[in-house]
Amino acid sequence: MNRFKNLRVYEKALDYSFDVRQCVRKFPKEEMFGLTSQWRRAADSIVLNIAEGAGNSSKLEYARFLDIAIRSRFECLACLDIAIRSSYVDKINYDKLSSQTNEIIAMLDGLKKAIKK
Repeated sequence: MNRFKNLRVYEKALDYSFDVRQCVRKFPKEEMFGLTSQWRRAADSIVLNIAEGAGNSSKLEYARFLDIAIRSRFECLACLDIAIRSSYVDKINYDKLSSQTNEIIAMLDGLKKAIKK
């Protein structure tokens, strides 16, 4: 029960979700229901799909939820690209958030391979 809480990737995804929240607080108010909301939901989706997938007794279903988390990560990268092009984030934050997403994707890929064995 709650074995997902012991996963390093879950902790990393939680950290990323928090960092996205910190970042989007600085976005213009007109983005509140646009990019801000979209990016937060995509970051949360990574965390939530790791947790939901871990609740499945089927390895195939667990892997499916990890795939959804991986797709959400790509959505996060697109949001980050929009944010830097719009000058909502600086290069330092761009690199930090991009690095976090790349680390999470590698960990999710590893977890997916491990559960499929």
